[in-house]
Amino acid sequence: MPRDNTSDFYRQNAETYANRARSLPKQQLDAFLAGLARGAAILELGCGGGQDSVYMLSQGFDVTPTDGSAELATQAEALIGRPVRVMLFQELDADSAFDGVWAHASLLHVPRSELPDVFARIRRALRPGGLLHASFKAGEAEGHDGFGRYYNYPSAEWLSELLTKGGWRNIALSEYDGGGYDGKPTRWLTVSAQR
Repeated sequence: MPRDNTSDFYRQNAETYANRARSLPKQQLDAFLAGLARGAAILELGCGGGQDSVYMLSQGFDVTPTDGSAELATQAEALIGRPVRVMLFQELDADSAFDGVWAHASLLHVPRSELPDVFARIRRALRPGGLLHASFKAGEAEGHDGFGRYYNYPSAEWLSELLTKGGWRNIALSEYDGGGYDGKPTRWLTVSAQR
Protein backbone atom coordinates (compact mmCIF):
# COMPACT_ATOMS: atom_id res chain seq x y z
CA MET A 1 0.00 0.00 0.00
CA PRO A 2 1.53 3.37 -0.95
CA ARG A 3 2.50 5.58 1.96
CA ASP A 4 0.20 8.42 0.93
CA ASN A 5 -3.45 9.29 1.49
CA THR A 6 -4.29 5.59 1.08
CA SER A 7 -2.40 4.64 4.24
CA ASP A 8 -3.80 7.66 6.08
CA PHE A 9 -7.34 6.67 5.13
CA TYR A 10 -7.05 3.14 6.52
CA ARG A 11 -5.23 4.32 9.64
CA GLN A 12 -7.89 6.92 10.43
CA ASN A 13 -10.92 4.83 9.43
CA ALA A 14 -9.85 1.29 10.39
CA GLU A 15 -12.69 0.52 12.79
CA THR A 16 -15.42 1.91 10.53
CA TYR A 17 -13.96 0.24 7.44
CA ALA A 18 -13.43 -3.14 9.12
CA ASN A 19 -16.91 -3.25 10.60
CA ARG A 20 -18.86 -1.95 7.60
CA ALA A 21 -21.71 -3.97 6.13
CA ARG A 22 -19.96 -6.06 3.49
CA SER A 23 -21.14 -8.99 1.41
CA LEU A 24 -18.70 -11.87 1.52
CA PRO A 25 -17.43 -12.62 -2.02
CA LYS A 26 -18.63 -16.18 -1.42
CA GLN A 27 -18.92 -17.28 -5.04
CA GLN A 28 -15.35 -16.18 -5.77
CA LEU A 29 -14.06 -17.58 -2.48
CA ASP A 30 -15.70 -20.96 -3.12
CA ALA A 31 -14.32 -21.10 -6.67
CA PHE A 32 -10.81 -20.31 -5.37
CA LEU A 33 -11.03 -22.86 -2.54
CA ALA A 34 -12.36 -25.55 -4.91
CA GLY A 35 -8.98 -25.50 -6.66
CA LEU A 36 -7.13 -26.30 -3.44
CA ALA A 37 -6.87 -29.40 -1.28
CA ARG A 38 -8.62 -29.20 2.09
CA GLY A 39 -6.18 -27.88 4.67
CA ALA A 40 -4.07 -26.09 2.02
CA ALA A 41 -1.92 -23.16 3.12
CA ILE A 42 -3.38 -19.82 2.00
CA LEU A 43 -1.80 -16.38 2.28
CA GLU A 44 -4.34 -13.57 2.39
CA LEU A 45 -2.85 -10.29 1.24
CA GLY A 46 -4.79 -7.29 2.50
CA CYS A 47 -7.24 -9.03 4.81
CA GLY A 48 -9.00 -5.79 5.81
CA GLY A 49 -11.53 -6.60 8.52
CA GLY A 50 -10.74 -10.33 8.34
CA GLN A 51 -14.07 -11.67 7.05
CA ASP A 52 -12.57 -13.64 4.15
CA SER A 53 -9.95 -15.25 6.42
CA VAL A 54 -12.67 -16.30 8.89
CA TYR A 55 -14.61 -17.96 6.08
CA MET A 56 -11.54 -19.79 4.71
CA LEU A 57 -10.61 -20.98 8.20
CA SER A 58 -14.19 -22.23 8.72
CA GLN A 59 -13.80 -24.31 5.55
CA GLY A 60 -10.75 -26.10 6.96
CA PHE A 61 -7.91 -24.15 5.34
CA ASP A 62 -4.65 -23.00 6.95
CA VAL A 63 -4.80 -19.22 6.50
CA THR A 64 -2.09 -16.62 7.10
CA PRO A 65 -3.78 -13.20 7.14
CA THR A 66 -1.78 -10.03 6.42
CA ASP A 67 -2.54 -6.35 5.97
CA GLY A 68 -0.47 -3.25 5.29
CA SER A 69 -2.32 -1.26 7.96
CA ALA A 70 -1.49 -1.95 11.60
CA GLU A 71 -4.85 -0.48 12.58
CA LEU A 72 -6.79 -2.76 10.21
CA ALA A 73 -4.71 -5.73 11.36
CA THR A 74 -5.80 -5.03 14.95
CA GLN A 75 -9.45 -4.97 13.85
CA ALA A 76 -9.03 -8.22 11.90
CA GLU A 77 -7.30 -9.97 14.81
CA ALA A 78 -10.35 -9.31 16.98
CA LEU A 79 -12.58 -11.06 14.43
CA ILE A 80 -10.24 -13.85 13.35
CA GLY A 81 -8.90 -14.68 16.80
CA ARG A 82 -5.32 -15.06 15.60
CA PRO A 83 -2.42 -12.72 14.79
CA VAL A 84 -2.46 -10.75 11.54
CA ARG A 85 0.96 -9.95 10.14
CA VAL A 86 1.45 -6.27 9.29
CA MET A 87 3.22 -6.32 5.95
CA LEU A 88 3.31 -4.33 2.72
CA PHE A 89 3.02 -6.39 -0.46
CA GLN A 90 6.52 -5.23 -1.40
CA GLU A 91 7.85 -6.93 1.77
CA LEU A 92 6.62 -10.41 0.87
CA ASP A 93 9.68 -12.67 0.90
CA ALA A 94 8.26 -16.20 1.23
CA ASP A 95 9.51 -18.96 -1.06
CA SER A 96 7.24 -21.87 -2.08
CA ALA A 97 5.34 -21.56 1.21
CA PHE A 98 1.69 -21.37 0.12
CA ASP A 99 -0.77 -23.32 -2.02
CA GLY A 100 -2.89 -20.25 -2.68
CA VAL A 101 -2.80 -16.46 -2.40
CA TRP A 102 -6.08 -14.60 -1.88
CA ALA A 103 -5.75 -10.87 -2.67
CA HIS A 104 -9.33 -9.66 -2.99
CA ALA A 105 -9.58 -5.88 -3.51
CA SER A 106 -6.10 -5.27 -2.13
CA LEU A 107 -3.47 -5.26 -4.90
CA LEU A 108 -5.51 -2.48 -6.49
CA HIS A 109 -3.56 -0.05 -4.25
CA VAL A 110 -0.11 -1.10 -5.59
CA PRO A 111 1.43 1.54 -7.88
CA ARG A 112 1.46 0.27 -11.46
CA SER A 113 5.25 0.57 -11.61
CA GLU A 114 5.56 -1.79 -8.62
CA LEU A 115 3.03 -4.43 -9.73
CA PRO A 116 5.55 -6.55 -11.72
CA ASP A 117 7.73 -6.95 -8.61
CA VAL A 118 4.73 -7.65 -6.36
CA PHE A 119 3.39 -10.31 -8.74
CA ALA A 120 6.89 -11.87 -8.90
CA ARG A 121 6.98 -11.98 -5.07
CA ILE A 122 3.54 -13.61 -4.97
CA ARG A 123 4.55 -16.16 -7.61
CA ARG A 124 7.70 -17.02 -5.64
CA ALA A 125 5.65 -17.39 -2.43
CA LEU A 126 3.44 -19.99 -4.10
CA ARG A 127 4.34 -23.63 -4.45
CA PRO A 128 4.48 -24.97 -8.04
CA GLY A 129 0.90 -25.11 -9.31
CA GLY A 130 -0.26 -22.70 -6.59
CA LEU A 131 -3.28 -20.49 -7.23
CA LEU A 132 -3.70 -16.71 -7.16
CA HIS A 133 -6.96 -14.79 -6.87
CA ALA A 134 -6.89 -11.00 -7.12
CA SER A 135 -9.45 -8.33 -7.91
CA PHE A 136 -9.10 -4.76 -9.10
CA LYS A 137 -11.25 -1.78 -9.94
CA ALA A 138 -11.12 -1.76 -13.74
CA GLY A 139 -9.97 1.25 -15.72
CA GLU A 140 -7.42 2.59 -18.15
CA ALA A 141 -5.17 4.80 -16.00
CA GLU A 142 -4.12 5.04 -12.35
CA GLY A 143 -5.76 7.62 -10.13
CA HIS A 144 -7.48 8.36 -6.80
CA ASP A 145 -11.00 7.98 -5.48
CA GLY A 146 -13.04 10.55 -3.56
CA PHE A 147 -11.32 9.56 -0.31
CA GLY A 148 -7.87 10.20 -1.80
CA ARG A 149 -7.03 6.48 -1.99
CA TYR A 150 -4.70 5.49 -4.84
CA TYR A 151 -5.90 2.84 -7.36
CA ASN A 152 -3.99 1.32 -10.27
CA TYR A 153 -7.22 0.86 -12.33
CA PRO A 154 -5.93 -1.72 -14.87
CA SER A 155 -7.71 -2.93 -17.98
CA ALA A 156 -8.11 -6.66 -18.57
CA GLU A 157 -5.67 -6.46 -21.49
CA TRP A 158 -3.02 -4.60 -19.49
CA LEU A 159 -3.28 -7.01 -16.55
CA SER A 160 -3.26 -10.11 -18.76
CA GLU A 161 -0.11 -8.93 -20.54
CA LEU A 162 1.61 -8.18 -17.22
CA LEU A 163 0.83 -11.64 -15.82
CA THR A 164 1.81 -13.41 -19.04
CA LYS A 165 5.19 -11.63 -19.03
CA GLY A 166 5.58 -12.65 -15.39
CA GLY A 167 5.35 -16.36 -16.23
CA TRP A 168 1.88 -17.04 -14.81
CA ARG A 169 -0.15 -19.90 -16.34
CA ASN A 170 -3.87 -20.57 -16.79
CA ILE A 171 -4.74 -16.87 -16.52
CA ALA A 172 -8.48 -16.21 -16.41
CA LEU A 173 -10.01 -12.75 -16.19
CA SER A 174 -13.62 -11.71 -15.72
CA GLU A 175 -15.42 -8.43 -15.20
CA TYR A 176 -18.58 -7.59 -13.32
CA ASP A 177 -20.45 -4.58 -11.98
CA GLY A 178 -20.57 -3.96 -8.27
CA GLY A 179 -19.87 -1.30 -5.70
CA GLY A 180 -17.24 -0.17 -3.27
CA TYR A 181 -16.78 1.52 0.08
CA ASP A 182 -17.43 4.88 -1.58
CA GLY A 183 -20.93 3.71 -2.55
CA LYS A 184 -20.33 4.37 -6.26
CA PRO A 185 -21.01 1.87 -9.07
CA THR A 186 -17.75 0.06 -9.83
CA ARG A 187 -16.56 -2.13 -12.68
CA TRP A 188 -14.54 -4.94 -11.08
CA LEU A 189 -11.86 -7.03 -12.73
CA THR A 190 -11.07 -10.46 -11.23
CA VAL A 191 -8.08 -12.56 -12.14
CA SER A 192 -7.11 -16.11 -11.30
CA ALA A 193 -3.76 -17.55 -12.31
CA GLN A 194 -1.42 -20.40 -11.49
CA ARG A 195 2.28 -20.52 -10.75
